Amino acid sequence: MAPQQLCKLAGFIGLMFLPACLHAAENQQNLLDIYQLAVSSDPVLASARSANLASQEKIVQGRALLLPSAILNGNASHSDTEITFSGVTPFKDGAKSFENYGYSFNVTQPLFRMQNLVQYQQSRIQVAQADKQLLRAQQELILRVAKAYFDVLLAQDKIALINAQKSAINRQLEQANANFEVGTATITDVNEAQARYDLTLAQEIAAINELEVNKRAIQSIIGQMPANLTAVRSDLNTSMPEPHEMEQWVGIAEQNNLLLLIQRQALEIANKEVERNQAGHYPTLDAVGSYSDNRSNGSANGFGNNLQNGSIGVQLQIPIYQGGAISSKTREAAANKQKAQDEVETARRQAELEARQAYLGVSSAVAQVKAYEQALKSSQSQLDSTNLGYEVGVRTSVDVLNAQQQLFTAKQNLLQARYQYLLSGLKLKSSAGQLNEADLAEINQQLLKENSAEPASPTVTVAESAAPTIPPAAKRSFDKKSATVKKGKNKP
Repeated sequence: MAPQQLCKLAGFIGLMFLPACLHAAENQQNLLDIYQLAVSSDPVLASARSANLASQEKIVQGRALLLPSAILNGNASHSDTEITFSGVTPFKDGAKSFENYGYSFNVTQPLFRMQNLVQYQQSRIQVAQADKQLLRAQQELILRVAKAYFDVLLAQDKIALINAQKSAINRQLEQANANFEVGTATITDVNEAQARYDLTLAQEIAAINELEVNKRAIQSIIGQMPANLTAVRSDLNTSMPEPHEMEQWVGIAEQNNLLLLIQRQALEIANKEVERNQAGHYPTLDAVGSYSDNRSNGSANGFGNNLQNGSIGVQLQIPIYQGGAISSKTREAAANKQKAQDEVETARRQAELEARQAYLGVSSAVAQVKAYEQALKSSQSQLDSTNLGYEVGVRTSVDVLNAQQQLFTAKQNLLQARYQYLLSGLKLKSSAGQLNEADLAEINQQLLKENSAEPASPTVTVAESAAPTIPPAAKRSFDKKSATVKKGKNKP
């Protein structure tokens, strides 16, 4: 793609995003602001809340199996009867019409139903499991919000660095053109600078697109486009997590990891399911009581009646044979219990792995931040030395471009390591089942205060960096015959 086309494309993207950037500039949002919006708007968390609310009813349903049940029945009917008597009888043949009315009231109180008792115990475990699942959804929301937030900041940092790099290469390109005009540089120097500039334009377009995608990721969580996000302080404090030993975190994860706790409760539920099916072989004993009142104003023999009846007692049922269904269900439940045991072991190993990965992520990020801070200083010194060498003629313009590239790479790596440190710390606490909103609040303290004069990680609005231009001097064409080198010292 020609440089002019790259410029037009980058400018078009910048203009497309400009209204959103101008609107976002009116507001400033920090990490806690985004999280609070997510708590009230995230559909994933809303779904988890609804699932938890539905699960709370299981304990009510289980308790109902232990409580008495009462049933009221009523009936009314009209009868038309044609009757003929045979033999000697005092009754007369003919048609008769009469009505019947009645009602009955039946009460049953379970005295011994092992299946119902086990199911009630099972429902209590299911409710506790649902609470853990909701808590896990809340922890996952914290991680999703933090990752999306830091992804946007990193994309903004990339744009700022690319913009600064583009300006530096542009100055180098103009200098190369000027030196070429006076014969102190070769066409190779110009072409190298031009190629680096064009590559930076392409990187800028990709970075602008990445920023928009990352902002849309936040929008999918909070239901709206984010405003300007508060950046992380440049003096971010990085330290090893407490406790310092990785095995201690692994031990905490094996006790408190939410997914592991959920799977352990699933095993308890499966065990209760085995007990419930085995209880299908047990007898049941109920206390029963009934009262009925039936009335009729006539009958086939011509007489009406009024019958009232009340009874109270116990009812015993002993299952003898049900086609093998109970035994089959018990075997099925036992197999599911073994499956749950295997899933507990899987969750335990996963919790251990996540704790180790997160701990190593934090420790690695701490070391990387220090290393990249030193690399940044070294790269800056190298660039200064290379510029000086270029001025005295012992370094080429390509050396300067390489030194500039190394400096900007070190800056980007440092910023990425800082975000990785913050996110890995949250993942570590999540693996240990300890992550909560207070941890976000702690990170929020590492952000710049609104209207603060303190320098932060470099950020730039899309509108400022979205319309790159090619310097007029870089657009000229060169004749191969003019690609000559004059001996002498390079001039800045």
